[in-house]
Amino acid sequence: MPLPKINTPTYELVIPSTGKKVKYRPFLVREEKILIMALESEDIKQITAAIVEILNECVLTKNVKIETLATFDIEYLFLNVRAKSVGESVEVSVTCPDDNKTSVPVVIDIDSIKVNKQRGHKNTIKLDDTLSLKLKYPSLEQFIESNFESGENTSTVTSTLDMISSSIDMIYNEEESWSASDSTKKELEEFVEQLNTKQFKLVENFFTTMPKLSHTVKVTNPQTNVESDVVLEGLAAFFS
Repeated sequence: MPLPKINTPTYELVIPSTGKKVKYRPFLVREEKILIMALESEDIKQITAAIVEILNECVLTKNVKIETLATFDIEYLFLNVRAKSVGESVEVSVTCPDDNKTSVPVVIDIDSIKVNKQRGHKNTIKLDDTLSLKLKYPSLEQFIESNFESGENTSTVTSTLDMISSSIDMIYNEEESWSASDSTKKELEEFVEQLNTKQFKLVENFFTTMPKLSHTVKVTNPQTNVESDVVLEGLAAFFS
């Protein structure tokens, strides 16, 4: 006689960048083991692969491609999956900014952690009087490739150029448009290299003001009694 199946609850949330609702379930023991092993490796590539693998298992809504979601979407989604799996709060160690050395534990309600969008952020950039550029958020794979997999001789400028060229969605004017999907990687890179300094800074601002998973906590330094606000950003900040 087969053993009974354990019912797993399901939940729903909204993907920040798209506004699309998705259903998900908590991760199971076998999936938690995958995460623990990846975290113990301290290898960013393994951790990323584990997070993507777990989310692919836990997200129940069809046709959701985890690999193509924006980084902040994946962080928000994973944080909520984790909350329903191991607890609604997380304890993190925060360094007091007044002396930059004293650490204090802070318990955070995961439901209070949101993806924050800066005012004025937009994904369409007017390059000149005729030409405009539409950008898309870099996927987690693109972010890792540009920031962690570059060779030792790869400069920050080159990494930024790679990030921008891979995030182009469309180039257009009043008469016609050019989709990035119809262009080669080399063609996109050559287009980015044509930007002048002012245009390049406008494009960079898209990434600087991009929505971020963040939360502000108040901490009091037990050594100095100074109270400070500390902004925690990115998924890693909530696993310290």
